[in-house]
Amino acid sequence: MSCCTPADGRIDAQAGEVPDPAPWVRRNGDGSYHLDLMVPGIHCAGCISRIERKLMEHAAVAAARVNMSTKRVSIDWHGEEALAGELAGRIASLGYQVRPFDGVALAATQRDPEGAALLRSLAVTGFAAGNIMLLSVSVWSGAEDATRDLFHWISALIALPAIAYGGRVFFASAWSALRQGGLNMDVPISLAVVLAAAMSFYETAQGGAQAYFDASVTLLFFLLIGRYLDHLMRARARSAVTQLLALNATGATVVEANGRHHFSPIGDLEAGMLISVAAGERIPVDGIVTSGRSDLDRSLVTGESLPVSVSGGDQIQAGVLNLSGPLIVQVSATGEDTFLAEVVRLMEQAERGKARYVALADRVARIYAPAVHVLAGGTFLAWLLLGSAWDAALLNAIAVLIVTCPCALGLAVPVVQVVASGVLFRAGIMVKDGAALERLAQVDTIVFDKTGTLTQGKPELIGTLAADDEVAALAASLASGSRHPLCRALSLAAQQAGVARQEMGDMIEHPGQGLEALWQGRTVRLGRRGWCGAATQETDAALEMWLAVEGSPPRRFAFVDKIRPGAKAVLRDLRDLGYDIELLSGDRWEAAKDVAAELGIGRVLALATPADKVRHVEGLGRQGHRVLMIGDGINDAPALAAAHVSMSPGSAADVSQTAANFVFLGEDLASVTKCLQVARVSVRLIRENFALAFAYNLVAVPVAMVGLVSPLIAAIAMSSSSMLVTGNALRLRLSRAVMRGGAEQARSSAIARQVYAERAI
Repeated sequence: MSCCTPADGRIDAQAGEVPDPAPWVRRNGDGSYHLDLMVPGIHCAGCISRIERKLMEHAAVAAARVNMSTKRVSIDWHGEEALAGELAGRIASLGYQVRPFDGVALAATQRDPEGAALLRSLAVTGFAAGNIMLLSVSVWSGAEDATRDLFHWISALIALPAIAYGGRVFFASAWSALRQGGLNMDVPISLAVVLAAAMSFYETAQGGAQAYFDASVTLLFFLLIGRYLDHLMRARARSAVTQLLALNATGATVVEANGRHHFSPIGDLEAGMLISVAAGERIPVDGIVTSGRSDLDRSLVTGESLPVSVSGGDQIQAGVLNLSGPLIVQVSATGEDTFLAEVVRLMEQAERGKARYVALADRVARIYAPAVHVLAGGTFLAWLLLGSAWDAALLNAIAVLIVTCPCALGLAVPVVQVVASGVLFRAGIMVKDGAALERLAQVDTIVFDKTGTLTQGKPELIGTLAADDEVAALAASLASGSRHPLCRALSLAAQQAGVARQEMGDMIEHPGQGLEALWQGRTVRLGRRGWCGAATQETDAALEMWLAVEGSPPRRFAFVDKIRPGAKAVLRDLRDLGYDIELLSGDRWEAAKDVAAELGIGRVLALATPADKVRHVEGLGRQGHRVLMIGDGINDAPALAAAHVSMSPGSAADVSQTAANFVFLGEDLASVTKCLQVARVSVRLIRENFALAFAYNLVAVPVAMVGLVSPLIAAIAMSSSSMLVTGNALRLRLSRAVMRGGAEQARSSAIARQVYAERAI
C-alpha cells in the first residue's frame, strides 16, 4: 500500500535545506521560467499530489509536474526568476529533501537502501519474536511470581530494542502523516505496537500477570512481511527514463573553421556548429548531415532494425547510432531541444500518468485507517463511561487495534502478486510490476507493434539456395564481410544450404550503398537497387538486396520478417475473448498492411514516430479504453509507459523491457493470453482476500470491543487471518484457467529463461 509520506516514512536529515536553484533556471520562449528539481523522497501517488498541490497554490506557477520514477519536479512560472528559491522552499516545507536535478543523482536513487533496511528489520523482529514466544510458553505453562517476572523482564529486554529498530518505517511514516494533519495505515499500526509494548512494560514494572511483548513483536513481524513483499514487487519496476538518459552522449568532436578538431562537452555545443561523428558513435545532437555517407541504426525513431542510409542534406536525431562511416553534422538542436530529450519527456509524462492510478489496496486504505481509530477510541471511551479502570479500558482498546491491524490487508495484495509472479515465471513471463496485474485484468484493447513483436524481427531469405549456385556463392561471400541484418540473413541461408564461399579480393564497404569486391578480375557489388544497376521495380513489400557482377544482369535476393509462432491462433483467441486488436508500427505502410492482413487485424497505423504512438495510445485512453501495449523497440518505450499496462518480448531493447510491466521470454505469443488469464484470476483472489479480511474483522472486532479478547489472543487471531489470506493466494497455482496449457508453455520457455538469466549476468 502507498506510504504517502516523504522518503518512505523517513524525514531526511537534510530536509528543509534547499541549495540555491537560480543557476539551473531556464527561460522559456514565452518569457516564463522553468526549473527541474530532484526530490528523492517521492515514492507514491500521494507524494505527487501533495507536491503539485503545494506548488500550484502559488499564484505565479503555471504548471507543476512530478515524475515518480525519475524523482523530477518540473515547474513553470511567470514573474521573476528569483521565485525559484521560494518554490523550492515550498517543497522542502513538506518534509522533502530538494536539490537540482542531475543524472548522477538519479542513478544514486536507483539503488535499494529501503529494501535492505526492510530486510534487516524483518530479520531482527523475526529473531525477537521467536525468542519471546519461547519465553511466553513458559509463562503460559504456569510460571508465577519471580519466575514469571524474570521472563517478562527478559522479554522486555528483547522486545523493546526490536520494536524500536523494526518499527522505524511505520513510526516515521505515521509521524509524518500526523504532522501534515492526515492519517494513513501506519498510524493505527504504530499505535497498536507502541501501546501494547508500553502497557506490557507497565504491567512488568508493576509485577502484573499480563504482558504482551510477544503480541507487539509478532504483529510487527507480520506487518514487515507484507511491507517487504510489496516493496519487492515495486522494486521490479525500474524507470526506463534512466536508460534513455544513458543514450545521451557526454560530448562531441567539434570541427573548427580552420579544420582543426577538438572535444567539447555536450553543454557547450550550439546550433550552427559542425561536429564529426565516427562510425560506432551515437549522434549527440539533432542536426543535418553536411558531408559523408553512412548507415544509421534508427530503431530509436522507427523501431525497425534495418539500417537507413544517410548522406549530405539528411536530418538525423540525437541518440541514433552511426554504423558504418564518418559524418560531418551541422548542429540544429542540443540538450533539452533534441529528439532524444523529447522521447525522455514523453516517457516521464507517461509514467507520471500511470503513477496516478489508484490500486484497489490504496482505495481500501483510504477508509480503513480512520475506521480503525474510531473503533479503538470508541472502545476506550465506552469502557471508561461504564466505570472500568483506565488500564482495563486501554487493554480493550489495544486489543481492538491489534485485531484490526491490517496484516491480512497488507498481505492481501503482495502475496497474490508474488504467487502470480512465480506462476508466470514458470511459464516464461517476467513480472516487472505486481500492481500491473490489476490493470491487466481491466484491459479491453490490445495494441501490437509489428517488427520484433508480431514478427520475429529477424529477416530471412525467401526461397532456398542451391549448393552449386555460383551467383549465390558470390553474394554469400560478400555478405560475410558485413554485419548488416540482410547480409547476416543471406550468409546464414548460404551456410545452411552448403553454398561454398568464393575467394574475393579488395573488399570495400560503401556506407549507405553496399559491399564491393573483385572476383576473377570483375567487379562484384552487393547492396541497394540503384547502386547495383537494377532497373525493374518490384511491387511486393519484401526487403531486398541485389547482386551485380560486371557484365551480367543483377539478381535480386528478397527477405521476409516472419510472423511469430502461433501469432495467428493467439490473435484469433484474443478477438474471440472480446479484445479489440490494433497494429501500430513505424515501418512502411506496405509492410505493416501485409502483416495486418495475414493476421486479420483491421486497424493499422504505420510510419508512426514515438510521439505518434504515445498520442494514439493516450487517445484510446481518453475514449475510455484500457490499453495493453505490446512492443519491443526503443521507439515503443514511451507508448509502453503511456499504456494502461504493457508487455515486451525478451528479445526487445533493454529500454523497452524496463518500460514494460511484463516481459515474455519465449517466441510464442501465447504468453499474452497466459498473462491475461493469470491477471484475471489474481484480481479475483485479491478481492477474495479483502473479503476474508473484512469478514474476519466483522467477527473479531465486536468480540474485542466487549472485552472478550486479550491483546495476546488478538495477536494470534491477527496472525491467523494473515495465514488465511496467504493460503487463499496459493490457490492461484491450482486454478484451472491458469493451469490450462501451463505445462506445455513452461517447457517451451525453460531454455528462454536460462538465456535471459545468462544475458542479465
